[in-house]
Amino acid sequence: MTDPAAIAAAHDRRDRIALAVSLGLIVVWGINFSVQKAVFEVLSPTGFLFVRYLIMPACALAILVHAYGLRFPRVPAEDLWALARLGFVGHALHVGMVTHGIHWSTAFSSSLILSCGPIFTLLILRWVGLEQLTRAQVGGVALALVGVLVFLSDKLLVGRWQATGGDLFLLVAASFFSWYTVAAKPLIQRHGGITVMGYATLFGSVPIVLASLPVGLATDWTAVPLPIWAGLLWAVVISAFAGWLVWGWVNAVRGVARTAPLMYLMPPVAGLVAWLVTDERFTVVKLAGAAITLGGVALAQFAGRQRN
Repeated sequence: MTDPAAIAAAHDRRDRIALAVSLGLIVVWGINFSVQKAVFEVLSPTGFLFVRYLIMPACALAILVHAYGLRFPRVPAEDLWALARLGFVGHALHVGMVTHGIHWSTAFSSSLILSCGPIFTLLILRWVGLEQLTRAQVGGVALALVGVLVFLSDKLLVGRWQATGGDLFLLVAASFFSWYTVAAKPLIQRHGGITVMGYATLFGSVPIVLASLPVGLATDWTAVPLPIWAGLLWAVVISAFAGWLVWGWVNAVRGVARTAPLMYLMPPVAGLVAWLVTDERFTVVKLAGAAITLGGVALAQFAGRQRN
Protein backbone atom coordinates (compact mmCIF):
# COMPACT_ATOMS: atom_id res chain seq x y z
CA MET A 1 0.00 0.00 0.00
CA THR A 2 1.09 3.54 -0.69
CA ASP A 3 1.94 5.54 2.41
CA PRO A 4 -0.29 8.69 2.52
CA ALA A 5 2.33 10.49 4.59
CA ALA A 6 4.98 9.78 1.94
CA ILE A 7 2.65 11.04 -0.81
CA ALA A 8 1.95 14.24 1.14
CA ALA A 9 5.66 14.77 1.81
CA ALA A 10 6.49 14.30 -1.89
CA HIS A 11 3.71 16.73 -2.85
CA ASP A 12 4.97 19.34 -0.38
CA ARG A 13 8.53 18.93 -1.64
CA ARG A 14 7.39 19.37 -5.27
CA ASP A 15 5.40 22.45 -4.27
CA ARG A 16 8.43 23.98 -2.51
CA ILE A 17 10.60 23.31 -5.56
CA ALA A 18 8.00 24.90 -7.82
CA LEU A 19 7.83 27.96 -5.54
CA ALA A 20 11.62 28.31 -5.58
CA VAL A 21 11.69 27.93 -9.37
CA SER A 22 8.92 30.50 -9.81
CA LEU A 23 10.75 33.04 -7.63
CA GLY A 24 13.90 32.45 -9.65
CA LEU A 25 11.93 32.99 -12.85
CA ILE A 26 10.52 36.28 -11.56
CA VAL A 27 14.11 37.41 -10.99
CA VAL A 28 15.03 36.34 -14.55
CA TRP A 29 12.12 38.32 -15.96
CA GLY A 30 12.89 41.33 -13.79
CA ILE A 31 16.52 41.33 -14.95
CA ASN A 32 15.44 40.95 -18.56
CA PHE A 33 14.14 44.53 -18.84
CA SER A 34 17.61 45.95 -18.09
CA VAL A 35 19.22 43.30 -20.31
CA GLN A 36 17.10 44.37 -23.26
CA LYS A 37 17.89 48.03 -22.60
CA ALA A 38 21.59 47.14 -22.75
CA VAL A 39 21.11 45.20 -26.00
CA PHE A 40 19.32 48.20 -27.51
CA GLU A 41 22.43 50.30 -26.92
CA VAL A 42 24.02 48.33 -29.77
CA LEU A 43 21.16 46.78 -31.73
CA SER A 44 18.02 48.55 -32.86
CA PRO A 45 14.71 47.10 -31.66
CA THR A 46 14.01 46.01 -35.24
CA GLY A 47 17.35 44.20 -35.45
CA PHE A 48 16.59 42.53 -32.12
CA LEU A 49 13.21 41.36 -33.44
CA PHE A 50 14.84 39.98 -36.59
CA VAL A 51 17.15 37.72 -34.56
CA ARG A 52 14.46 36.85 -32.03
CA TYR A 53 12.14 35.56 -34.72
CA LEU A 54 14.82 33.52 -36.37
CA ILE A 55 15.46 31.80 -33.03
CA MET A 56 11.87 31.47 -31.73
CA PRO A 57 10.56 29.39 -34.68
CA ALA A 58 13.54 27.05 -34.31
CA CYS A 59 12.65 26.60 -30.61
CA ALA A 60 8.99 26.06 -31.48
CA LEU A 61 9.86 23.43 -34.08
CA ALA A 62 12.15 21.69 -31.60
CA ILE A 63 9.34 21.50 -29.03
CA LEU A 64 6.85 20.19 -31.60
CA VAL A 65 9.30 17.54 -32.85
CA HIS A 66 10.07 16.51 -29.27
CA ALA A 67 6.36 16.15 -28.48
CA TYR A 68 5.06 14.65 -31.73
CA GLY A 69 8.01 13.56 -33.84
CA LEU A 70 7.69 14.48 -37.52
CA ARG A 71 3.91 13.93 -37.54
CA PHE A 72 2.58 17.25 -36.28
CA PRO A 73 -1.04 17.34 -35.07
CA ARG A 74 -3.66 18.00 -37.72
CA VAL A 75 -5.70 21.12 -37.05
CA PRO A 76 -8.98 22.05 -38.81
CA ALA A 77 -8.73 24.94 -41.28
CA GLU A 78 -10.90 27.15 -39.08
CA ASP A 79 -8.57 26.67 -36.12
CA LEU A 80 -5.52 27.20 -38.32
CA TRP A 81 -6.86 30.65 -39.18
CA ALA A 82 -7.50 31.24 -35.47
CA LEU A 83 -3.91 30.24 -34.69
CA ALA A 84 -2.66 32.56 -37.41
CA ARG A 85 -4.60 35.46 -35.85
CA LEU A 86 -3.29 34.44 -32.45
CA GLY A 87 0.28 34.46 -33.73
CA PHE A 88 -0.13 37.85 -35.39
CA VAL A 89 -1.62 39.51 -32.31
CA GLY A 90 0.57 37.74 -29.75
CA HIS A 91 3.87 38.04 -31.59
CA ALA A 92 3.77 40.60 -34.40
CA LEU A 93 1.70 43.12 -32.42
CA HIS A 94 2.34 42.36 -28.73
CA VAL A 95 6.02 41.42 -28.83
CA GLY A 96 6.79 43.99 -31.54
CA MET A 97 5.21 46.79 -29.53
CA VAL A 98 6.74 45.64 -26.25
CA THR A 99 10.21 45.61 -27.81
CA HIS A 100 9.91 49.18 -29.10
CA GLY A 101 8.15 50.32 -25.91
CA ILE A 102 10.98 49.06 -23.71
CA HIS A 103 13.45 50.87 -25.97
CA TRP A 104 11.60 54.18 -25.62
CA SER A 105 10.76 53.82 -21.93
CA THR A 106 12.72 52.64 -18.90
CA ALA A 107 13.12 49.20 -17.35
CA PHE A 108 10.99 49.88 -14.27
CA SER A 109 8.29 51.72 -16.19
CA SER A 110 8.07 48.91 -18.73
CA SER A 111 7.65 46.22 -16.08
CA LEU A 112 4.99 48.21 -14.23
CA ILE A 113 2.91 49.05 -17.30
CA LEU A 114 2.99 45.44 -18.51
CA SER A 115 1.77 44.28 -15.09
CA CYS A 116 -1.55 45.96 -15.97
CA GLY A 117 -2.34 43.04 -18.30
CA PRO A 118 -4.89 41.41 -15.91
CA ILE A 119 -6.95 44.60 -16.07
CA PHE A 120 -7.40 44.24 -19.82
CA THR A 121 -8.09 40.53 -19.45
CA LEU A 122 -11.01 41.28 -17.15
CA LEU A 123 -12.36 43.96 -19.48
CA ILE A 124 -12.14 41.66 -22.49
CA LEU A 125 -13.89 38.86 -20.60
CA ARG A 126 -16.65 41.32 -19.69
CA TRP A 127 -16.87 42.59 -23.27
CA VAL A 128 -17.32 39.12 -24.77
CA GLY A 129 -19.80 38.18 -22.05
CA LEU A 130 -17.71 35.49 -20.34
CA GLU A 131 -17.49 37.19 -16.96
CA GLN A 132 -19.32 39.87 -15.00
CA LEU A 133 -17.29 42.44 -13.10
CA THR A 134 -17.98 42.93 -9.41
CA ARG A 135 -18.03 46.37 -7.85
CA ALA A 136 -14.66 45.67 -6.26
CA GLN A 137 -13.20 44.75 -9.65
CA VAL A 138 -14.56 47.95 -11.24
CA GLY A 139 -12.98 49.86 -8.34
CA GLY A 140 -9.69 48.07 -8.93
CA VAL A 141 -9.73 49.00 -12.64
CA ALA A 142 -10.37 52.65 -11.75
CA LEU A 143 -7.65 52.61 -9.08
CA ALA A 144 -5.11 51.12 -11.49
CA LEU A 145 -5.96 53.79 -14.07
CA VAL A 146 -5.40 56.52 -11.48
CA GLY A 147 -2.09 54.90 -10.55
CA VAL A 148 -0.91 54.85 -14.17
CA LEU A 149 -1.81 58.54 -14.57
CA VAL A 150 0.08 59.41 -11.37
CA PHE A 151 3.03 57.30 -12.52
CA LEU A 152 3.15 59.07 -15.90
CA SER A 153 2.62 62.55 -14.48
CA ASP A 154 6.29 63.21 -13.65
CA LYS A 155 7.29 62.47 -17.26
CA LEU A 156 4.49 64.60 -18.68
CA LEU A 157 5.35 67.55 -16.44
CA VAL A 158 8.97 67.61 -17.64
CA GLY A 159 8.07 66.94 -21.28
CA ARG A 160 9.61 63.47 -21.63
CA TRP A 161 7.35 62.64 -24.56
CA GLN A 162 9.33 59.70 -25.91
CA ALA A 163 9.30 57.88 -22.58
CA THR A 164 5.61 58.67 -22.11
CA GLY A 165 4.89 57.44 -25.62
CA GLY A 166 6.80 54.25 -24.85
CA ASP A 167 4.67 53.67 -21.73
CA LEU A 168 1.45 54.20 -23.68
CA PHE A 169 2.76 51.86 -26.39
CA LEU A 170 3.35 49.23 -23.69
CA LEU A 171 -0.15 49.77 -22.31
CA VAL A 172 -1.65 48.97 -25.71
CA ALA A 173 0.70 46.00 -26.03
CA ALA A 174 -0.55 44.68 -22.68
CA SER A 175 -4.10 44.75 -24.05
CA PHE A 176 -3.03 42.66 -27.06
CA PHE A 177 -1.51 40.03 -24.79
CA SER A 178 -4.73 39.94 -22.76
CA TRP A 179 -6.67 39.30 -25.97
CA TYR A 180 -4.16 36.57 -26.80
CA THR A 181 -4.70 34.97 -23.38
CA VAL A 182 -8.48 34.92 -23.77
CA ALA A 183 -8.45 33.78 -27.41
CA ALA A 184 -5.88 31.05 -26.77
CA LYS A 185 -7.86 29.30 -24.02
CA PRO A 186 -10.41 27.43 -26.21
CA LEU A 187 -7.67 26.50 -28.69
CA ILE A 188 -5.51 25.10 -25.89
CA GLN A 189 -8.48 23.12 -24.60
CA ARG A 190 -8.97 21.56 -28.06
CA HIS A 191 -5.36 21.06 -29.18
CA GLY A 192 -3.07 21.37 -26.15
CA GLY A 193 -0.62 24.06 -25.07
CA ILE A 194 2.39 22.82 -27.04
CA THR A 195 0.48 22.74 -30.33
CA VAL A 196 -1.01 26.20 -29.81
CA MET A 197 2.27 27.77 -28.67
CA GLY A 198 4.23 26.12 -31.48
CA TYR A 199 1.84 26.92 -34.32
CA ALA A 200 1.14 30.47 -33.11
CA THR A 201 4.88 31.14 -32.87
CA LEU A 202 5.49 29.84 -36.38
CA PHE A 203 2.62 31.88 -37.85
CA GLY A 204 3.52 35.02 -35.90
CA SER A 205 7.20 34.88 -36.85
CA VAL A 206 6.58 35.28 -40.59
CA PRO A 207 5.37 38.93 -40.66
CA ILE A 208 8.03 40.02 -38.17
CA VAL A 209 10.90 38.45 -40.12
CA LEU A 210 9.61 39.93 -43.37
CA ALA A 211 9.15 43.40 -41.84
CA SER A 212 12.58 43.38 -40.16
CA LEU A 213 14.46 41.72 -43.01
CA PRO A 214 15.96 44.94 -44.51
CA VAL A 215 17.37 45.97 -41.12
CA GLY A 216 18.54 42.42 -40.40
CA LEU A 217 20.41 42.16 -43.69
CA ALA A 218 21.94 45.63 -43.31
CA THR A 219 23.31 44.91 -39.81
CA ASP A 220 26.95 43.86 -39.45
CA TRP A 221 26.37 40.95 -37.09
CA THR A 222 30.08 40.13 -36.90
CA ALA A 223 30.64 43.49 -35.19
CA VAL A 224 28.16 42.76 -32.40
CA PRO A 225 30.12 42.23 -29.15
CA LEU A 226 29.86 38.88 -27.36
CA PRO A 227 28.19 40.40 -24.26
CA ILE A 228 25.41 41.75 -26.48
CA TRP A 229 24.99 38.31 -28.09
CA ALA A 230 24.79 36.84 -24.59
CA GLY A 231 22.15 39.39 -23.59
CA LEU A 232 20.18 38.71 -26.77
CA LEU A 233 20.19 34.95 -26.17
CA TRP A 234 19.24 35.53 -22.53
CA ALA A 235 16.25 37.63 -23.60
CA VAL A 236 15.06 35.27 -26.33
CA VAL A 237 15.92 31.72 -25.22
CA ILE A 238 16.03 31.92 -21.41
CA SER A 239 13.60 34.69 -20.52
CA ALA A 240 11.06 34.36 -23.34
CA PHE A 241 10.91 30.79 -24.60
CA ALA A 242 12.20 28.71 -21.68
CA GLY A 243 10.65 31.13 -19.19
CA TRP A 244 7.10 30.58 -20.36
CA LEU A 245 7.59 26.82 -20.56
CA VAL A 246 8.78 26.82 -16.94
CA TRP A 247 5.93 29.13 -15.91
CA GLY A 248 3.45 26.68 -17.40
CA TRP A 249 4.96 23.87 -15.32
CA VAL A 250 4.82 25.99 -12.16
CA ASN A 251 1.15 26.79 -12.78
CA ALA A 252 0.43 23.09 -13.27
CA VAL A 253 2.11 22.21 -9.95
CA ARG A 254 0.93 25.08 -7.73
CA GLY A 255 -2.18 26.27 -9.57
CA VAL A 256 -2.72 29.60 -11.33
CA ALA A 257 -4.44 31.19 -8.33
CA ARG A 258 -1.42 30.60 -6.07
CA THR A 259 1.15 31.53 -8.70
CA ALA A 260 -0.38 34.62 -10.31
CA PRO A 261 0.29 36.97 -7.35
CA LEU A 262 4.02 36.37 -7.78
CA MET A 263 3.86 38.42 -11.00
CA TYR A 264 3.50 41.54 -8.87
CA LEU A 265 7.05 40.97 -7.63
CA MET A 266 8.39 41.60 -11.15
CA PRO A 267 8.22 45.44 -11.13
CA PRO A 268 10.10 45.73 -7.79
CA VAL A 269 12.78 43.33 -9.09
CA ALA A 270 13.03 45.22 -12.38
CA GLY A 271 13.21 48.52 -10.52
CA LEU A 272 15.93 47.31 -8.14
CA VAL A 273 18.04 45.92 -11.01
CA ALA A 274 17.59 49.12 -13.03
CA TRP A 275 18.60 51.21 -10.02
CA LEU A 276 21.74 49.09 -9.50
CA VAL A 277 22.98 48.82 -13.09
CA THR A 278 21.54 51.85 -14.90
CA ASP A 279 20.96 55.52 -14.17
CA GLU A 280 17.24 55.06 -13.55
CA ARG A 281 16.06 56.89 -10.45
CA PHE A 282 12.66 57.00 -8.80
CA THR A 283 10.78 60.03 -7.52
CA VAL A 284 8.23 59.86 -4.72
CA VAL A 285 5.47 60.51 -7.27
CA LYS A 286 6.62 57.61 -9.45
CA LEU A 287 6.82 55.21 -6.50
CA ALA A 288 3.38 56.32 -5.29
CA GLY A 289 1.93 55.81 -8.77
CA ALA A 290 3.51 52.35 -8.97
CA ALA A 291 2.05 51.35 -5.60
CA ILE A 292 -1.44 52.60 -6.56
CA THR A 293 -1.28 50.80 -9.92
CA LEU A 294 -0.20 47.47 -8.46
CA GLY A 295 -2.82 47.77 -5.74
CA GLY A 296 -5.53 48.41 -8.32
CA VAL A 297 -4.43 45.50 -10.50
CA ALA A 298 -4.34 43.15 -7.50
CA LEU A 299 -7.79 44.28 -6.36
CA ALA A 300 -9.28 43.87 -9.83
CA GLN A 301 -7.77 40.43 -10.33
CA PHE A 302 -8.51 38.84 -6.98
CA ALA A 303 -11.72 40.57 -5.88
CA GLY A 304 -13.59 38.32 -8.29
CA ARG A 305 -13.13 35.40 -5.95
CA GLN A 306 -15.68 36.99 -3.64
CA ARG A 307 -19.18 37.62 -4.92
CA ASN A 308 -21.12 40.69 -3.88
